[in-house]
Amino acid sequence: MHDPNCLFCRITQGQIPSRKVYEDDEVFAFHDIHPAAPVHFLMVPKKHIASMAQVEAEDAPLLGRLLALAPRLAAEQGCNPYPAGGFRLVVNTGAEGGQEVHHLHIHVMGGPRPWLKG
Repeated sequence: MHDPNCLFCRITQGQIPSRKVYEDDEVFAFHDIHPAAPVHFLMVPKKHIASMAQVEAEDAPLLGRLLALAPRLAAEQGCNPYPAGGFRLVVNTGAEGGQEVHHLHIHVMGGPRPWLKG
């Protein structure tokens, strides 16, 4: 369920400090260390899944929970309400997709634009 060499597995287990946004039995969310927007945090499953390319049918409920949780956490972290406000969800997959840490994670970014990147 965890990879002892995975940075994000170690963060979810409290072995590496982070600025936690949210935690439950299956999900951990924390601020990005190099934010690209005024609000920028990551949502990760505690279960080690290397990327979207490794998601299996059994992971669908977990992915649904992540997506359903994102709007609430975005609002709590300061994203303005829809439709004038909003946020962006980004899932980088593989080297060509820009994935740097090989543990599935969703970037949640929002706040007044323009952002530095993204």
